[in-house]
Amino acid sequence: METVIEIAGLDRRYNRVTALEGVSLNVPLGGVFGLVGENGAGKTTLIRHILGLLRAQRGSVRVCGVDPVTHPAEVLARMGVVTEDRDLPDWMRVDELMNYTRTFYPEELRKTFGLDAAARIGALSQGQLAKASLLVALAHRPELLVLDEPSSGLDPVVRRDILEAIIGAVAGSGRTVLFSSHLLDEVERVADQVAMLKSGRLVFNASMEALKESHHVLIVRARHGRDKAPCIPGTVSRKGNGPEWTLLCYGELDRLTHAVRSCGMEVALTATPSLDEIFVARCALPTNWREHVGAPVSVEA
Repeated sequence: METVIEIAGLDRRYNRVTALEGVSLNVPLGGVFGLVGENGAGKTTLIRHILGLLRAQRGSVRVCGVDPVTHPAEVLARMGVVTEDRDLPDWMRVDELMNYTRTFYPEELRKTFGLDAAARIGALSQGQLAKASLLVALAHRPELLVLDEPSSGLDPVVRRDILEAIIGAVAGSGRTVLFSSHLLDEVERVADQVAMLKSGRLVFNASMEALKESHHVLIVRARHGRDKAPCIPGTVSRKGNGPEWTLLCYGELDRLTHAVRSCGMEVALTATPSLDEIFVARCALPTNWREHVGAPVSVEA
């Protein structure tokens, strides 16, 4: 599969703090790639490497086949960027800002967003400013759109409009979107693939479909009195007490069910977890989580 971003063995340290450690991932051409993680997990540091703002201390970063540090003009010409800072010149009017890009900006999208062309940037609300930032990022029809917390601090209606614009920018155009956000429901809604960082390390990197299919919520009950939680390989989180427990596991459902029965319990209910549930469970695990939860039941997560 053709890739637009290739990262291999990337390390970044700030004095004694490790921001990224051995991160390797490829962002395929086309579709939306979600990047999630807690605050301080390394998401913004990774994006700064992709933008060419940081040079790799170890490992390599390639965007559209070239190093963004040594070839910044070539990379940035093919990229649109929106960050949560939304740093735009507040003395300009919206139409002046669009003309400043010296290209055919998406007038239709400006109207859809309800932005007044004569309005001063400094007078825009946070939601309107976010929409203006997205207009500028899309103006030169970039191959790669990098969004770092684009919906931060915005109300649900504005977030919906921005998500719809992102989906529209990708649909049928072959463009690629790297979407970093702490709003997991948004990532789950639009992302085709998702990667999670924890303490600078890559926890998982999979298609959204594969990630959801490999994780299961199981409500299990003891056939006879039982005080201890069932020990099922691949259990990412558990809660409950006595005879009933809720488990979030990864592995093949049939084999997980068999493992539950083997320890004297039965599966009362199964469900597919949300990305938020998977994320919260993985965040709670120690760094050596694979040793902590044991081998998955016939599935590599």
